[in-house]
Amino acid sequence: MSLRIIVWGTGNVGRPAIRAILSHRDLELVGVVVANPDKIGVDAGVIAGVAPIGVVATDNWRALLTAGADAVVYCATADIRPQEAMADLLACLEAGCNVVSSAFYSYLHPESTLPDILRPVSDACDRGDSSLFVSGIDPGWAMDMLPALVSGTSSAITEIRSREIFNYALYDQPHVVRKVIGFGGDMAVLPLMLHDFAIEMVWAPMVRMVGDAMGQTVDAIEVSVERRALETDITIPGMGLFAAGTQGAFRFEVRGMHEGKARFVLEHITRIDDNCASDWPYPPTGQGCHQVIISGNPDVTISLHAHDHFEPGAAGGGNASAACWLVNAIPAVAAAAPGVLTLLDLPSIDGRRQIGTRLP
Repeated sequence: MSLRIIVWGTGNVGRPAIRAILSHRDLELVGVVVANPDKIGVDAGVIAGVAPIGVVATDNWRALLTAGADAVVYCATADIRPQEAMADLLACLEAGCNVVSSAFYSYLHPESTLPDILRPVSDACDRGDSSLFVSGIDPGWAMDMLPALVSGTSSAITEIRSREIFNYALYDQPHVVRKVIGFGGDMAVLPLMLHDFAIEMVWAPMVRMVGDAMGQTVDAIEVSVERRALETDITIPGMGLFAAGTQGAFRFEVRGMHEGKARFVLEHITRIDDNCASDWPYPPTGQGCHQVIISGNPDVTISLHAHDHFEPGAAGGGNASAACWLVNAIPAVAAAAPGVLTLLDLPSIDGRRQIGTRLP
């Protein structure tokens, strides 16, 4: 029998999540939750860019939970509405719905989550006999599963590094690009995302996960941030003017220390214009990639880029891979014991039930 799935949110991750569910042999899409009034009553297939499927979007999430589902793919943003998103999450878990999500960073690595933050979610899982799995691409599979896997191709390893290089002119979230990430902002003001506490909340769990997978506990976290200003004005369609002298690029590292050495490192190199910070690394091709760099014998570098058939550019491919990772994890999450799960609590996540299937 197929698992009954609700998708909550139809933005950059929600749309490919709908498509991934429709092509999965063991999953059935039974509901889609939207906040935009213009999407209410629209067929979910149309929203996702495929043929109509007979499931229409609604803002009545309570009715969907009451009707019953095995899991919710929660794709609504939590960055700018944390209290509302947490209330949504607890409602799903208490209703007995497992949740997979890219939104709730505090639960990426529950062993390092503060008890007062972890307890309400753990209690909701116990009451609903449900589980939560938070992942994506970054943070997510490119930063925890892939480094652990690639480490098996080397010996005498001194460092395991994961890296994102990306041009955020491709990211279809103008408010986040300006207000959270800080592009186009005053260089004298550190944007929300680049404060140490924010970087540690979102990305320290990844280096801790790699350390756990390698059997080497991370003893301490170190963070460093560099920023560069735009040298000229640029205009990006849909986002407007980014003035010379405002933030145009940043680079940060999260170093997971083990016995005084940075064994596990996560790095971001992020631009709003490809001409900014020209001395920093670029993707091998295009405007975005993820890399795993193993320093050992041999040195190993893996560079990857995803291309989605529906959503354009590097951002579209990355978002689609995050959605597919979450959707393909659903059967394992549904079969797991109640609680907040990590990659290390689950069997291998793969696409075996996606092979040979078709979208409507």
